[in-house]
Order: sequence, then C-alpha cells, then structure tokens
Amino acid sequence: MFKLNLLQKNRTFRYGVPMLLLVVGGSFGLREFTQIRYDSQKIKRKLDPSLEAKVDVERQKVILEEEYEKIKAVNLEEWKNIRGPRPWEDSRDYQEQQRSRQNKEH
Repeated sequence: MFKLNLLQKNRTFRYGVPMLLLVVGGSFGLREFTQIRYDSQKIKRKLDPSLEAKVDVERQKVILEEEYEKIKAVNLEEWKNIRGPRPWEDSRDYQEQQRSRQNKEH
C-alpha cells in the first residue's frame, strides 16, 4: 500500500505514463484508420476495362496496332487544313466565309 500511494503522488507516473500510452496508442489507432482510408480509395479507384487496357503495358501493343490500322485507313492525300476563328473574330461570320470559299472551290 505504501508503494501504491507513493506512485500516485509521483508526477512522472501520474502524468507521464498516461501521455506515453496516449501517444503510442494513438499511433496504432491512426495506422488502422489510415489503412481503412487507403483501402476504400483503392476500391473506389477501380478502372474501367478500356482505360485499364491503355494503362496495361502488355495490352498496349494491341491498342497501338489497332490505332495504326485506323490511321492507315484514313486518306491523307485529300486532307485540308482549315483555320479556326481567332478569339477576336466572330465565329459565325468566319464560318460563313469558310463555307462560301468551299462552295466556290467545288
């Protein structure tokens, strides 16, 4: 009984031990809560198959070949560069000018 009474009066035991328990216990508690947070983010961040294929390196070769076939099918000999309107130009007036030029050429 004498030692218990002495420990209750000791400031280190009275204030220091609960503080250490709070710090150590808090770090373990925070670790668990942050793990839950990252697990939930991982579940929410599931990729759709098309986007996952773009990220996946093994399937990326297949996608590149598909895109190459699409580009190969496009006729680049009859391509024309059409300038869009400038920010200070009225887009409707400019579009009418472009249409009139195209009609004159055809």
